[in-house]
Amino acid sequence: MFGVPFATLSGMFKNFFSAKETPALPLVNLYNTETTSLEPFVPLSKKMVTMYSCGPTVYDFAHIGNLRSYVFSDILKRTLLIHGYHVKHTINLTDFGHLTDDGDAGEDKMMKGLKREGLPVTLSAMRQLSDIYIEAFYDDMDSLRILPPTTWSRASDYIEAQIRLVETLSEKGYTYETKDGVYFDIQKYPAYGRLGNIDISELKSGARVEVNTEKHHPADFAVWKKGLLGWESRFGKGFPGWHIECSAMAMATLGKEIDIHTGGIDHIHTHHNAEIAQSECATGKKYVRYWMHNAFITIDSTKISKSLGNTINLRHLVDRGYSGDDYRYWLLTSHYRSTVNFSWDALLGAKQALYRLKRYVYEDYKQVAGKPDKTYVERFKAHLADDLDTPGAIALLFEITKDEKLDAKTKCATIQYFDSVLEIGLSDSVEDGKKTLGILTTKDVPEEIQVLVDEREAARIARNWLEADRLREALNLKGYAVEDTPHGPKISKA
Repeated sequence: MFGVPFATLSGMFKNFFSAKETPALPLVNLYNTETTSLEPFVPLSKKMVTMYSCGPTVYDFAHIGNLRSYVFSDILKRTLLIHGYHVKHTINLTDFGHLTDDGDAGEDKMMKGLKREGLPVTLSAMRQLSDIYIEAFYDDMDSLRILPPTTWSRASDYIEAQIRLVETLSEKGYTYETKDGVYFDIQKYPAYGRLGNIDISELKSGARVEVNTEKHHPADFAVWKKGLLGWESRFGKGFPGWHIECSAMAMATLGKEIDIHTGGIDHIHTHHNAEIAQSECATGKKYVRYWMHNAFITIDSTKISKSLGNTINLRHLVDRGYSGDDYRYWLLTSHYRSTVNFSWDALLGAKQALYRLKRYVYEDYKQVAGKPDKTYVERFKAHLADDLDTPGAIALLFEITKDEKLDAKTKCATIQYFDSVLEIGLSDSVEDGKKTLGILTTKDVPEEIQVLVDEREAARIARNWLEADRLREALNLKGYAVEDTPHGPKISKA
């Protein structure tokens, strides 16, 4: 998947949806975290939307809470595509440590990863560690059918851009130097904290000044951390601050002003406010027009966190018989801004609902498509244009299956159109679709199993029910199930 050029993918969407070169604006309404309101989406350019998504720190497998951010940004991107936009998208990969945590204190995540894997504290070891988990993250993205971004920006590949940004801030007088690094002085940027309406005076009164007595304000953040390890700069050897990474890479790949920035709600107060401050002070321009954030997934009403030891990753789901499609479907049954509690029962319910949809497509409709129904298409687009109302779109899917006014070909084509955004496995080939249902074609059935199936069918036709039941049990013992249909026996893995 990641080998497909973005231009090719974009062209495929344009051809499939007959996208207009300059769509009428606005068509989509999005919730902007900065203004705390639903706003018409009006991009900087009518031809291209620029979008940046905060990516993972690649020191471990991404847990299912992390992955919600990328399903959300994927739905957003696909929604923009079907409304006629082109999208230029960057996702970063944080692949080196900063020797501190996100708040400039404590132990960095990459350092934890090195210790866990028994690797030395070196730049080459960080690269080695991150290579492993970048590939694992790509696998997760494939399993969830997420479109690749235009650019994967690996932080260690953009060191020069990060150093230049720190130099610019220093030259403009927005930073000061301490023994351990270079800090951004938030008091020189009066608008600091506008994302999430943070009162910096309260931060100061409640701060623990013993954390770093050299800081002018407790909320000042590091743009460069000095140390024996790292890269050379005019500020000494060390690492760029965590916040500086995203600003530098966003501007390097998308420009000084971008349309949309996405991330989890945990990024709002510190990381994204820091991005705004340093970017706008460096360029004198508004950094981001629309800030969009997804809510947490909880387990037993507790935030998922590696530090709490309650993480579940996609591999755990697969081990228990669930697919990326099942998890993606479950996510889409809730709005991206709603906190949702994960449970195995809830995931089982999602798997069963998706199974029913797949049976409609691959068995009832035989994956033979005509033309999508225009009314349903417009209703679907309206749901998505209303701040990505995926629960409403999912409900509409089931409404289509029950609509007796539509023939099977129209239903199939309409569902395929929906699936171009939802991407829950309703547009695969018949063979692949049946495999996801566990239904086997004749060529996939071992000869000895087919013999038992044929013998059972002969017994059933002869009304020899005892023999038919015995042969069904024999199939079950070998790991196969048989279902009698008007079209003959249907075989699946038990």
